[in-house]
Amino acid sequence: QVQLVESGGGLVQAGGSLRLSCAASGRIFSINSMAWYRQAPGKQRELVAAITSGGRTNYADSVKGRFTIARDNGENTVNLQMSSLKPEDTAVYYCNVEGNLYHYWGQGTQVTVSS
Repeated sequence: QVQLVESGGGLVQAGGSLRLSCAASGRIFSINSMAWYRQAPGKQRELVAAITSGGRTNYADSVKGRFTIARDNGENTVNLQMSSLKPEDTAVYYCNVEGNLYHYWGQGTQVTVSS
């Protein structure tokens, strides 16, 4: 059984920083990418940042220059360093792992940024 466990969410004031971590357990084969998504109240789930096995990264325009994604392929861990947080970053953040034949999601961790 594969499980993704997110950690690091919490409350922070605008301008502050948080570091999210996602650890995958169980056997996972042929990982193509790991990513962070988020869903705010009343909004669709959106891609925040992704990183491929080759180190290629993608970021949502709204977080470019503020968030950094990093992946440890050997440990199947992905981190999201979030800086200069804004109230609009408030959302549930979900870890995602993608392979050729599978797609796994974590249960999410709440990030709340106060103004």
